[in-house]
Amino acid sequence: MKKILLIFILAFISNIIWENLHAFLYIHYQGQNITQLILLRAALFDATFITILSLPFIFLKYFKQRLWWSLVMGIIFAIILEYFALITNRWAYNDLMPIIPIIKTGLTPTLQLGLIAYIILQTVNIKPQLNN
Repeated sequence: MKKILLIFILAFISNIIWENLHAFLYIHYQGQNITQLILLRAALFDATFITILSLPFIFLKYFKQRLWWSLVMGIIFAIILEYFALITNRWAYNDLMPIIPIIKTGLTPTLQLGLIAYIILQTVNIKPQLNN
């Protein structure tokens, strides 16, 4: 339980920083200015997602030995989330956002969840138990 709480706290702090650093790459959130409250809500959502994503890496041997899957799963989820948000006009990128060719999503939001999840799982030292 401590490990899960630590993952959530690290994910929340990391996402608050990330959200603030890349907020200038967006035009709006749901047609409104992007405020600190919006960034806090986004960081809370992201931290919750990363915490849920981490569960197989904590409890299942297969995933404990393959932390790189957190990067892949986080990026796939982010791409789906970005498509949904862009299609429904929840947010829009400005001209400064680097766009990934082919998939047409922003670079920073596409990498955010997977990269942060992977770094946190490495940081909290998720490792398979060795049998003696």
